[in-house]
Amino acid sequence: MDVPTDCPQRDERLGWTGDAQVFSMTAAYNFDVSAFYTKWLKDVAADQLPSGRVPHVIPDVLNGEGGSTAWADVCAIVPWTVYKVYDDKRILEAQYKSMKAWVDYMKQRAGDDYLWTGDGHFGDWLAFASNNSDYTGATTDKDLIANAYFYNTTKLVAKMASIIGQNADAEAYNQLAENVKKAFIQEFITPKGRLVSETQTAYVLALSFGLLPENQINRVSELLAEDVQKMGHLTTGFVGTPLLCSTLSAIGRDDLAFMLINRKEYPSWLYPVTQGATTIWERWDGQKPDGSFQDVGMNSFNHYAYGAIGEWLYSRVAGLNIDAENPGYKHIIFSPHVGGGLTNAKAEFLSMYGMIKSEWNVANQNFTYSVTIPANTTGTVVLPKASADKLTVNSAPVSAAMKKNMTISSDNITLELGSGSYQFSYPMK
Repeated sequence: MDVPTDCPQRDERLGWTGDAQVFSMTAAYNFDVSAFYTKWLKDVAADQLPSGRVPHVIPDVLNGEGGSTAWADVCAIVPWTVYKVYDDKRILEAQYKSMKAWVDYMKQRAGDDYLWTGDGHFGDWLAFASNNSDYTGATTDKDLIANAYFYNTTKLVAKMASIIGQNADAEAYNQLAENVKKAFIQEFITPKGRLVSETQTAYVLALSFGLLPENQINRVSELLAEDVQKMGHLTTGFVGTPLLCSTLSAIGRDDLAFMLINRKEYPSWLYPVTQGATTIWERWDGQKPDGSFQDVGMNSFNHYAYGAIGEWLYSRVAGLNIDAENPGYKHIIFSPHVGGGLTNAKAEFLSMYGMIKSEWNVANQNFTYSVTIPANTTGTVVLPKASADKLTVNSAPVSAAMKKNMTISSDNITLELGSGSYQFSYPMK
């Protein structure tokens, strides 16, 4: 009841930190995890080693094994999730010593050149593997992953330090992050924008964590899109998968993200469904088409890590987004995206202010979008492919007052609204 167990069925059932880290935001969309994470994060801090290393599992029944990038970073990323969802600064204050200790550990391991290399990590766990001689699989350099997370977590801890008034630490960690970024660029990116690992995971880490020079962002975006198109499927493991579709969307390639979510052949989210799955598997090919196991000894058919795609479905497709600058859903961003042959999507979230709803339907090119903004909150509503002259709100033309809070672009209409329930309808361009 108080441990985020990786799986419920085999002789394991452990609080694996990496699984909890990548799934934390999806978990917060589905359940009230405020008390759950507050309690478990105390266990993380209690079991953290004096050096700052975070064990692989919490409670630490593996007796001190730990320090893997993306796994140990749970000590900073989950408090940030709780803060965003519940506007609870107490979690940042309570876990601050723990997250600082982990950043300082990475800094110590990196040394004067700000490059953390040579340590043992899980890497992009269970990424796509192949028996093809010319493409054995998507192996992402573990040092690249380690330094990407070193930067991302350091930057995140600097942000949280600022929020709770630890301004000197914030400045110091921001400077550390910049040094790590410079070292990352020099070590892992060529002058023309290639990464030492030409994998989807390497690309999404560099893009989503903001590790690229400005003049290389478009190039790496193109490389990511090209790889997804060339392969026709994802190649990512536990580290890259949670970021893949959101990164594709961020670079303007919703089409590729929808292609991945709709794919039914291995490897994909829907391949297990074709095999009768009702839960998320640990491996993309846990069960082969002929019914045999990929690995009899390590084969869980109920593992939640790849279920982190839920965050993209709720936020990007259904359009219900947190505004990190106004945490706790004090201000909500409604930004739905249509694609993949979907004709409707709906998300509801019971926030501290009340029920939030984001629901859309498309029929005969007519788009209907309903939102509910709770009392004492505000919302930004982005209407895709909308024309102001054909837009109705609650079955009436747009009022003069609402037009004052409207921004029109070639792609969409953006409205700033107060609490209430609204239904927008218009023919999509």
